[in-house]
Amino acid sequence: MRLLIVGTLKGQLTTATKIAMANGASVTHAEATEQAMAVLRSGKGADLLLVDVALDIRDLVMRLEAEHIHVPIVACGISNDARAAVAAIHAGAKEYIPLPPDPELIAAVLAAVANDSRDLIYRDEAMGKVIKLAQHIAGSDASVMITGESGTGKEVLARYVHSRSNRAKRPFISINCAAIPEHLLESELFGHEKGSFTGAVARRIGKFEEATGGTLLLDEISEMDVRLQSKLLRAIQERVIDRVGGTKPVPVDIRIIATSNRNLSEAVREGTFREDLLFRLNVVNLKIPPLRDRPADILELAQHFAKKYAGANGVPLRPISADARRVLTSNRWQGNVRELENTIHRSVLMAQGDEIGPEAILTPDGDRLDLAKTAPAVAHATFAAEQVTRALVGRTVADVERDLILETLKHCLGNRTHAANILGISIRTLRNKLNEYADGGIPITPAGAGEHQRFVAAG
Repeated sequence: MRLLIVGTLKGQLTTATKIAMANGASVTHAEATEQAMAVLRSGKGADLLLVDVALDIRDLVMRLEAEHIHVPIVACGISNDARAAVAAIHAGAKEYIPLPPDPELIAAVLAAVANDSRDLIYRDEAMGKVIKLAQHIAGSDASVMITGESGTGKEVLARYVHSRSNRAKRPFISINCAAIPEHLLESELFGHEKGSFTGAVARRIGKFEEATGGTLLLDEISEMDVRLQSKLLRAIQERVIDRVGGTKPVPVDIRIIATSNRNLSEAVREGTFREDLLFRLNVVNLKIPPLRDRPADILELAQHFAKKYAGANGVPLRPISADARRVLTSNRWQGNVRELENTIHRSVLMAQGDEIGPEAILTPDGDRLDLAKTAPAVAHATFAAEQVTRALVGRTVADVERDLILETLKHCLGNRTHAANILGISIRTLRNKLNEYADGGIPITPAGAGEHQRFVAAG
């Protein structure tokens, strides 16, 4: 996790720096916007900007966009001024936090941006086989493809491979190919030269050069546009890259690890993924089984998360009761480790007695997990499914597809990535469909429609 702090705020950010470093972040400072831009262009990079609210955040956001630099911003200020917070959010900041900084709040922000748990916890033999293979190939420079359902811990395993490699003391750079808009991804990966496009006021170093000597993780690589895949293939084959607008190849020395929650062989058949690139990346395939197929890991992970969140929330560490353990092991965990982690986090907060009992094992909407799928509910679902099937007769495939996509997006509260996973299509395909519907005047559930919480209320 790389944090760039922009501003001075009379020493308050020094405290924030210490807190961030205590939580494993590497921290760089810049007193003003121009210095921050120089750092981001130079190849040091950042996963998060913590910016003084007194600076012109809108100008910073516009400059980042103009130079195709994709990095989230969190604003901060020494007063808990609701108007300043709202203005910062409207200007483009993701969050606002007051100073002096609260250690738990800084840790929560860093964890949310990093979006991973660095601990590799397992006990099941099915996962043990994957780890054994990872250990065996970690010391090589072979490209690695990590596959598995969403939430199984692909990035955690990628970091584990890096930590066991000869490159462990060098950078580990991660980029989510699905999260960055298509027109920004090329510059983000390969960098650009001054004047290569409107807004490119200086040379910018991309992720390939940032990762030189270390490991580059291409997360959800299946979402990369086919045209960009050819440039990636050349970079892997020849160990050189071309910056956008550049005239001279730039040598790079990196190891590539890629992840995907889709079947890339099917993507090759569909023409959305290059077969030669798949061969280059898939030298070793670490396939992580879903959590439901490694039952021994469920309780091991549950105990780990119970300890983690008891400490984070300042509540007593309670053991998980036998009845609660039965509830956990009998659940299907469609969201895998990520769903289990959220469930245990809730249980730590909700538990009242000496143990975490089944009454504290809840779904996100507050229902008991062991009672959420009762027989009447199943019967009702079956009846509803029959009604839906009858309603399909006489409709075109295009109409049914449109309604399915829009209803799924609504169910996911506008979250495009979740909706694409449920539908079994790429996020790029989903975006193309939504653009087509929007052009036809059909209302689309906006992204972030379900975001009703922030780390700190703005007022």
